[in-house]
Parts: sequence; structure tokens; C-alpha cells
Amino acid sequence: LEPRTITEEFCARASKLKYLCPHFHLSLQSGSNGTLKRMNRKYTAEEYKHKCDLLRKVYGNPALTTDVIVGFPQESEEERRSEEIYHSGSVTTEGGRHKIHCLTIIGQVEGHYILPPQNKTTKYEHVIPQLVAIEEDRSIRGLLVILNTVGGDVEAGLAIAELLSGMKTPTVSLVLGGGHSIGVPLAVSTRYSFIAPTATMTVHPVRMNGVMLGVPQTLSYFDKMQERITGFVTANSRIKPEKFRELMMNNGELVMDIGTVLDGEGAVKVGLIDALGGLQDALGKLYDLIDEEDSRKKPRRGRPPKAKTGKEPPAKGVAR
Repeated sequence: LEPRTITEEFCARASKLKYLCPHFHLSLQSGSNGTLKRMNRKYTAEEYKHKCDLLRKVYGNPALTTDVIVGFPQESEEERRSEEIYHSGSVTTEGGRHKIHCLTIIGQVEGHYILPPQNKTTKYEHVIPQLVAIEEDRSIRGLLVILNTVGGDVEAGLAIAELLSGMKTPTVSLVLGGGHSIGVPLAVSTRYSFIAPTATMTVHPVRMNGVMLGVPQTLSYFDKMQERITGFVTANSRIKPEKFRELMMNNGELVMDIGTVLDGEGAVKVGLIDALGGLQDALGKLYDLIDEEDSRKKPRRGRPPKAKTGKEPPAKGVAR
């Protein structure tokens, strides 16, 4: 289908067809508006997304497929980079001391359930392949993670944090605005973490929306999940387990919930975040970590040691 075909009237009439399978193939061709114009396409990337949202509004979770042309003539590097930022919220930059990748994790972490289209989300199935690609690409020397989260799927967020903590590539995180719920383990998962002085970190117990069974097994599940998060956070930061649980179970600060909101200075003071700082501080630390890694890899200077021949040296006074 051409994207222009999808209108509110089309969706309303299609939804009344009893035997219509909700699978729609919409031709995209390119995510760059400049390239779409050169292709003589009569829609933009934003309009294409709006058409997809119309279908999701009616069908909930329809199957949406497309086709994309890669390397269209006159497609510039700037357009490719803009498209990368638009679709994945990340960019690889080479303008500084080293080539690094910047990844943003904002809004809710979307994992095993699809959130409504009006929600701003970061999909973990998009982030995980990026982390694997960054780790495998030796030309990318470091990873900067920008965080501004409002919760989301705990299991998915923890999976991303576990991947980050296990990377050999130097990593630095920067919390802006706020790090809510699952944003806490994400922030501490990197080698070094920063938080803006006016940003906040919200620490509270694991919660679940929807219907659940009020049985001991449910309580046991929540308890084990909370222990996993507590263990991860305390293993990857300077905060003590007792202090983290104290902040998490505080019932005298939040009106409709239990937990604690820490400002930037407070998050550093309790050992949750390593330092106060902004973008330049985070970049500088990342470059320093890369330089430290390079210095460890450099061979020792000086004359190389002589190779052993396996023969004993002759005794004094004995002709060679």
C-alpha cells in the first residue's frame, strides 16, 4: 500500500471486514526526507509514522512491514547520520579525540509489552543489537549513554544494564532530568557515571500494573526481582545494600508511593553516582578511560630482552 492510502476513513472501514488479516505492507523506501523528495515520493518520514500510528490505534498491534532502498544516488553522509539519530536515537561521532558512539535511553523502557503510541519509549530490542555492534566494532573506542527515564519494563531495563556492565569498550553514563526506577541500574552499569546537578534519581521498590494473584508466590517473585536489582546496583556503585534498601522503603517523602528522590548532589553523596557533571565532563572522562586503556596496551619501551639459547655459559678460563 502507498502510505497516502491510510486515512482514518480507510482504517474505520477496514476494521469492519471480518476476514481481513491485520497485516499491512507500507512502502517507505527511505527514512530521509531529502532522499524521499529526490525519489519523488509524496510523503515524509513523519507522515509515514503517522499512518502507522493510525493503524495501531484501530488494530492495537497490527503486523507492519516495509521495504527500504539503501545507497540511493546522491544520498549524503549527513543525511545518513540524521536518519540514524531519528530512528535509533544514537550517533557515532569522530570529531573529538577518539571515535565514540552516543546512545540515548529516554522515556519508558519498552520490553515485553508494546506501549501506546503516544508514549515516548526506548525499545530494548533496538538497544541490545546496537550494544553488540558497538562491542564488536574495534573502530568505536568508547560509548556515552545519555539517560532520562521514567520507568518501564524492569526485566528489559535490567537486561540492557547487564549488557552494559559486561562491555570491554569504555563506557560512561550521564543522567539528565531524571532517572526513575529502572534508570538507576542503567546509570550505574557503566564504568563511570555522572549526573547533572539539577537532575534527580528516584529509588523505589519494584511495582507492577494490571491484575495479579494475591498469593505467596507473587510476593516471592517480587522479592527475588527486588534482590536482583539491589544486588546489581550495589555491585556496580559505591552505595551499601542497607542504605539502598533504606532509600527504597522510605515512606515519609513521596505522597502516593514509597521511596526516595535524590538530587544530583544527594545521589553522589550516598555513592549511587560517581560524580556531578555535564556533557563536557562525561566526554572528558570517556576520553581519559580510552587513553588509559591504550597506555596499558602499549609495549614496554627499551631494548627487548635477549632470547635464551638454552646453552650454559662457558666457565672462566675455558676457551670458547
